[in-house]
Amino acid sequence: MLIESLLIICAYLLGSISGAMIVCRVMKLPDPRLQGSGNPGATNVLRHSGKKAAIITLFIDVFKGLIAVLVAKWITTDVMILASVTLAVFLGHLYPIFYNFRGGKGVATALGALMMLVWPVALAALATWLIITIWFRYSSLAAISAAALTPAYMFWFTGVLEYIIMSAVISSLLIWRHRSNIHNLLVGKEDKI
Repeated sequence: MLIESLLIICAYLLGSISGAMIVCRVMKLPDPRLQGSGNPGATNVLRHSGKKAAIITLFIDVFKGLIAVLVAKWITTDVMILASVTLAVFLGHLYPIFYNFRGGKGVATALGALMMLVWPVALAALATWLIITIWFRYSSLAAISAAALTPAYMFWFTGVLEYIIMSAVISSLLIWRHRSNIHNLLVGKEDKI
């Protein structure tokens, strides 16, 4: 039980590492929390610091989700622990201990974790995101749509109750973190990409 608890704690701490903050600091770019939407994530970095910084940010945020679940899968096959690690790395990104619990929205980190946990679910969510982004040009609408459908994808591909509950919690938090974007979409003020 000690190893499993350490996996969850380490996943949270790994999730707390902000790709946007690291990239902007190393590249001597403005703090993303003080630019645009104030979200330390790849989309906000793209809008205010360019493609290169955004791609590196995206890679870091996806990778930390992926690596947390990969390490957990090496150590255990317990679905409750794997679901907990997935949730922990995501929560670390949303509420990072290293940045006064002020983090990003978690889309990339959730994607990375799901890619390692159940790759068909991640691919279905990514396909949803891509289709909505291409058709409507709103990253937030695409993220909200993919999040809303992820528990259904998890049910379809796994049927594992722990994974379905975990994905529903992640989806709910993703949608909640996009509440200002939802308001902007409804009033026609959301920025397109």
